[in-house]
Amino acid sequence: MKGLCVACAFALGFAGVATADSTEVAAVILSDDALPQGPSVADRLAIIREKIQNALEYPPLARLHASDGEALVRFEIDRSGVARTVRVVQSSGHERLDASAVRAVESASPLPWVYGPLEVPVHFELIAPR
Repeated sequence: MKGLCVACAFALGFAGVATADSTEVAAVILSDDALPQGPSVADRLAIIREKIQNALEYPPLARLHASDGEALVRFEIDRSGVARTVRVVQSSGHERLDASAVRAVESASPLPWVYGPLEVPVHFELIAPR
């Protein structure tokens, strides 16, 4: 089952929001971009952030324990659009959130290819119902 519906989350007392912060993605590009045609690097980075955000799941036990935070995930994308060597370089402080951030990157494939390693902050926040 892919995440909890918002109505169900409100019934439990919290709505979980997991996002990849669109303003804080860093890409280390070691040389000129190797894709001269098509979307720009900035456009591909935006697509990557969006795909990761859409793949995020707030772990149920993390929700139960009101865990939140931000994990910085580092990875490279191979030519087939698969994230490789995915790892947390800065922990959220919660093992379950860190593992969920890694799973989101791994399951967001296919990703647009970008040369070099990327570091993407993955944000987890519980929002109280209004």
